[in-house]
Amino acid sequence: MQTLQDKKAFICDMDGVIYHGNYLLPGAKDFVNWLQQEQKKFLFLTNSSERSPRELSQKLARLGLDVDETHFYTSALCTAAFLASQKPGGSAYVIGEAGLIQALYESGFSMNNVDPDYVVVGETRSYNFEKIETAVALVRNGAKLIGTNPDMTGPTEHGIVPATGALVAPIEMATGCKAYFLGKPNPLMMRIALKKLKCNPEETVIVGDRMDTDILAGIESELETVLVFSGVTHHEDLIRFGYGPAFTLDGVGDIPPAK
Repeated sequence: MQTLQDKKAFICDMDGVIYHGNYLLPGAKDFVNWLQQEQKKFLFLTNSSERSPRELSQKLARLGLDVDETHFYTSALCTAAFLASQKPGGSAYVIGEAGLIQALYESGFSMNNVDPDYVVVGETRSYNFEKIETAVALVRNGAKLIGTNPDMTGPTEHGIVPATGALVAPIEMATGCKAYFLGKPNPLMMRIALKKLKCNPEETVIVGDRMDTDILAGIESELETVLVFSGVTHHEDLIRFGYGPAFTLDGVGDIPPAK
């Protein structure tokens, strides 16, 4: 554990690591307090595109954690930055929540349900057949299909729910077009995270609950990797992957030194 504790910077997932929905996970408060007390550089890097950094900061405040919004980066922001670099001033038809729409607006994009450059899909609770039908027609008419992240499922306080990868799948199947996914493990997301932290990979740890996003992203970016079993991954799941994390822990509360 000393190897982890001595690292300069921490990249940390949120869903399944810090909380499930509106439920703070055991040990999360001790972990965040330790990061702050030890003056570690840290960034909450989430594949969720629903909320802005300010909203995520406010959510943690409601759960009893005081974390400034500068410590958050989302797949919505990564998606908006990528699309703005590809087609400045472009337009999109969006299936998603306010965090994604705000990020796109702030990057110079406009909303368009007639002839957009892109169809962008993120997590949403307002998913329905009409939106799928519109998205399919637009993609078949030439719009490019983008997913904010490839996660098929996500944890909540009520259990596992469909995430962006699952919501994109019907559109891919109906159009024959494969989506391009931002978010972890996309290398662009990881490069942005390291730039924001101003740290090298060898100084940095990534902590997450998913093998196919968090741990894969860390391995491919040459970061120390920590898998926690407080989210969607269980011990018996590890055998399904051709790679493994450097450390496995029950939760982030196991990282700070014992009091």
